Amino acid sequence: MTTAQPQRRRLPVALQLYSVRDQLKDDFRGVVHAVGAMGYDGVQFAGYGGLGAAEMRRLLEETGLQPAGTHTGLDILEQRLEEEIEYNLAIGNRWVICPSIPEARRRDLAGWRDVAASLNRVGERCTARGLRFGYHNHAFEFPEIADGGGKRGLDVILGETDPQLVFWEPDVYWVKKGGADPVAMIRAYAGRVPITHLKDMTADARETFAEVGEGTLDWPAILEASEAAGVEWHCVEQDRCDRPPLESVRISVEHLRSWGMGLRA
Repeated sequence: MTTAQPQRRRLPVALQLYSVRDQLKDDFRGVVHAVGAMGYDGVQFAGYGGLGAAEMRRLLEETGLQPAGTHTGLDILEQRLEEEIEYNLAIGNRWVICPSIPEARRRDLAGWRDVAASLNRVGERCTARGLRFGYHNHAFEFPEIADGGGKRGLDVILGETDPQLVFWEPDVYWVKKGGADPVAMIRAYAGRVPITHLKDMTADARETFAEVGEGTLDWPAILEASEAAGVEWHCVEQDRCDRPPLESVRISVEHLRSWGMGLRA
């Protein structure tokens, strides 16, 4: 059920293209055009569909979509960072984001701390090249680390990285799934959350992914906290869909636009 929203500062809305990954395999350009036609202001990448930087830049120009970040695996960030930086500078994207941490890298406090140190190094290099670097959470960051003295993984990631080098991209669904309050977390890290990931949670026992506005999350409070925290982009992501993916992402952007989000007329 759609939740009524007060009017507030309009923030642009992007789609994390992972949401439509299967459709992109068949027609990358066509799907990106469809995303623009739905009313999204931008796209966030999770791979580039085999397109070179010049091709990708032309596609963005054709669709009027702005790049709102890219999710780049930790292995690439650690092993081929310069290549990733060059590509994103060429397409006009200023945000590079680590989307997850392999399980083998987060089994104990030492592993979490090693990852945090690595993120600092990546962030330092991105910053030096004029990009911003961030980290995107799931739910596994929220349980206490077995040998961590009460610390959670997220405490280590955000506590042992330099806020000037590593921002946080809070995924509100995964924060809730992890047992925390998305509104309180966004407020707590105000000034360090330039991009949010938006997805809803079903009201049934599955508590699985729902389209924005179709589940149980408190959207008035989330949007208000985001605005107060200095968020620059909202980014819709639907990890899995009960509906066809393109229908799901259309529903989410329509709800957000009806609440005053998005810049397209």
